[in-house]
Amino acid sequence: MEYLNQTSVQELGHQATVIAIKDGDLLAPVANFMKVRTVTWIAAAIPLVLLIYRLLIDRKLQSNFLVRRYHAWRYLFSGPQIIQDAFNKAGGKPFEVLAPDNRYVFVSSLKHIKELDSAPDTVLSLQAASKQMLQPVYTMTGFNWFDRRGTEGVGFVRALRTMLTANLPQILPDLSTIIRTRFEEIHETHPTVDGEKQSEVYHMIVQLVVLSNAVSFFGKDLAKNEQFMVSALAYIEHTLICAEVVRLVPKWLAPIIGGIIAKRLHAHEIIFNTLLPVAQQRIDEKALADLGQQADCIQWIMETSPRANPWNAKRIVHELMAIWFGSVHALSTTITFAIHDLCIHPEYVAPLRQEMEEGYADFEKTGLGLPLVDSFIKESARLTPVESMSTRRHALQPFELSDGTKVNVGDWACTPVRAIMTDPETYPSPNDFNGFRFADPSIVEEVVGGFKTPQEKPSKLTDVGSTFHVWGTGRMACPGRFYAAACMKVLMGQIIMNYDMKLINPEAPRMFTWRSSMLPRPKTKMVFTPRV
Repeated sequence: MEYLNQTSVQELGHQATVIAIKDGDLLAPVANFMKVRTVTWIAAAIPLVLLIYRLLIDRKLQSNFLVRRYHAWRYLFSGPQIIQDAFNKAGGKPFEVLAPDNRYVFVSSLKHIKELDSAPDTVLSLQAASKQMLQPVYTMTGFNWFDRRGTEGVGFVRALRTMLTANLPQILPDLSTIIRTRFEEIHETHPTVDGEKQSEVYHMIVQLVVLSNAVSFFGKDLAKNEQFMVSALAYIEHTLICAEVVRLVPKWLAPIIGGIIAKRLHAHEIIFNTLLPVAQQRIDEKALADLGQQADCIQWIMETSPRANPWNAKRIVHELMAIWFGSVHALSTTITFAIHDLCIHPEYVAPLRQEMEEGYADFEKTGLGLPLVDSFIKESARLTPVESMSTRRHALQPFELSDGTKVNVGDWACTPVRAIMTDPETYPSPNDFNGFRFADPSIVEEVVGGFKTPQEKPSKLTDVGSTFHVWGTGRMACPGRFYAAACMKVLMGQIIMNYDMKLINPEAPRMFTWRSSMLPRPKTKMVFTPRV
């Protein structure tokens, strides 16, 4: 709305100038504009001058202000550790963390988490938080979605949770073949050093996830479109760069900077222009008695859009672009860390390989099973989650927790997911990697034996609960998590069954942080040796 209001003012100013020229009085509008601008600058300068004056004469205020801004900017580079330290000091109570562009209020008790989850979307909004993170106006060809979820329908939830999940038995067999073949092709291009091919594993995994999702979401034809696939790969990085820059510049400068960056990063335009005619064709076919229906996300998003006001092709593509970013970024990071963990804990390779060789065919037919692989990925995600923050809710209205903690308009309420998942009250030996921590003890004993399962009861990677927030919490939990889990098992399966692996330098740092994210270092190298 702020940008729209600025535009309206500019239009009104232009109209006033035209009228003045017609009347032969060029000086009147100019003089009026100068007066308005002078008053505006004075009004804006008064609080700034008073703040500077107070900082100069009040050493305590000066110290507090500078310290708070220092910690806010430090958050960009040390977010996960700052959140962890604050969690440790809070003793289960809500606590705040500052960022340059925001104030975060973290809650960790079950009571407070439920309060966040039950708050109306008009008060605490996940959609508004996502909008601030991704800046879709600049990263998704002008997609300025509403702050409140469901304003235009939530059909995408059914498309991902129900339709995509139900089609896994049709998707997975082809996906396995495609991933195995593409892995071999990528691996063959990597340089040989001292007789071993060395692979930058994160780049490799991102390419495989992009291919997997393109086939699953858009079908094989689009997955063969080289320009589209290159752009689909670049889009993730472009979105992160553009959104971060826009979030950190002053609000009045964001439209200018965002517009400049968007014009220079073309991946989002290529994706949009490629998908738009496909979506329009599907809409036209549906109008002609449902001719040519396809089993992909384009079709499912279209079919689940509001019946009273069906989405047009542009709106469908915008929804697909938002889903695309989330699916590629989280999947790639989670799988890369899981592969790292396989190398760091090689004792798990044999039992996981045995499970794969015995149960992979049944998994392909159902999308279910492989409980040991499931537990291993979940344990990796527990210790190295993509995010140290979850359950993001942007306050559209003032909100107060039951203990009196206030969340002001514009603040975010959230949960410290990584801190919760390494809390010794919930997870015995929380900092120790236990790949079968979440598996059924009877299955572990039957397959391999000798491994501990310290949790009170087994759980699945896709489970959502008060102590595992990788997928979010409650009614807003990720609807695509069943596909994501299956896709991760396909990737892990093809690597485990067909390759031995090792990290070139196991002691080297393998991750870096930005804000609350933990990301694999792109230059981390591995050796994948084909099994005979």
